Amino acid sequence: MSDQTIDPYQRLQIVRNDNGTITRLLKLPDTPASPDPTLPNSPDVLSKDVLLDQSKSTWVRIYLPCHALDNSSTSSSSRLPLVVNFHGGGFITFSASSSLVHDFALNSAAQLSAVLVSVEYRLAPEHRLPAAYEDAMDALHWIRSAEDDWLRSHADLAQCFLMGGSAGANIAYHAGLRAAAEAQSLEPIKFRGLILHQPFFGGAQRSGSELRLVNDLVLPLSVSDLMWELALPVGVDRDHEYCNLTAGDGGFKGLELIGSLEWKVLVTGCDGDPLFDRQIEFVKMLEGKGVRVVAHFGEGEYHGVELVDTSKAKLLNVAIQNFMSS
Repeated sequence: MSDQTIDPYQRLQIVRNDNGTITRLLKLPDTPASPDPTLPNSPDVLSKDVLLDQSKSTWVRIYLPCHALDNSSTSSSSRLPLVVNFHGGGFITFSASSSLVHDFALNSAAQLSAVLVSVEYRLAPEHRLPAAYEDAMDALHWIRSAEDDWLRSHADLAQCFLMGGSAGANIAYHAGLRAAAEAQSLEPIKFRGLILHQPFFGGAQRSGSELRLVNDLVLPLSVSDLMWELALPVGVDRDHEYCNLTAGDGGFKGLELIGSLEWKVLVTGCDGDPLFDRQIEFVKMLEGKGVRVVAHFGEGEYHGVELVDTSKAKLLNVAIQNFMSS
């Protein structure tokens, strides 16, 4: 499009290499896990990293509110809901240890009073989709049989939610479709719903909000186009089913299964996000398939605002908490 003025490579600070990889020039700050409650200034939420698959370099960071340790009871009524979270970053950036991701996950675990498992999945273009979806399923299968003491003692596997923001919401959605189809093999996990914040979907045809916000300061169209180009399987376009919800069967069979399992879906966003119109379309699609959906949209904010504005993150967590308890 001639009115696109933002260089996506410069904005993302990446260089494309001849071998299909990218060099990430921007070194995002990381935060280590804090697993020891006896340390001075120990946080209200503990965290630790656990290897998932060494061959894939995947792992999870588990967050446990400290108050759970004060409860010696192991009854199901004293256990905390389980939230499995997938970070954003257009499938190509960020990590479960990135400070922005870590801080958001830690605060969410505290405010939601939940055990939160943040999944470190493989990034594109080195590992194109569906690699991230496969890593998500690996994490769920690991959780169902994990010997980890935090999960075994404090997480209620019968109250599990899949959550993600932006590309992470896309992963949570597609993992949700797969988990619904494999629900029996994933027991004793029982999924209660999906929490999808500003989900990252697209398509070859431009939406109204994409055109209105073509040079958006946070997620300009040229950047989202490049992210999809790097993340989707080689040779396909943005009308592939991983990107375009109306492509193929649009996951309709999976949605019907989600509806029959009585999962509920929270979709949140704001009208300052170029993805806004696609999120509205997504909600209508869910409703049309009989899925119990809760839509929570705001005005005037931007894509990813909750990662940098703690007051907005708190408001988002209130909406999530209400959804989980409804």
